[in-house]
Amino acid sequence: MDIPLQVSFRNMEPSPAIETRVREKASRLEKYFHHLTSCRVMVEAPHRHHHKGKIYHISIEMGVPRKSELVVSNEREENHAHEDVYIAIRDAFKTAERQLRDYSGQMEGKKGRHLPPDPGA
Repeated sequence: MDIPLQVSFRNMEPSPAIETRVREKASRLEKYFHHLTSCRVMVEAPHRHHHKGKIYHISIEMGVPRKSELVVSNEREENHAHEDVYIAIRDAFKTAERQLRDYSGQMEGKKGRHLPPDPGA
């Protein structure tokens, strides 16, 4: 991956295995959009005061041209499959890929269109 990637952990110890998985998934993002300027990934475990299973939250912030960032976050989801950090990572990156495909399609559509003439000209 040619873009700068920052991986952070919150409420948990950094894990080389988790960071490796995040880097693998992030490297595939350029397949969907070649002009990423940055990528920040936060892997967060819930606070220890939760009594039910730990549901991991993943947020991905991707810098793109003409828009400051595309953001993916599963913070509000209570998907119990996300008690496995690797499934939470997989799902977050699937969403990121979908957002990048959509954004890329929007950019392609804008490139092909011509702006109407300025009425004041």
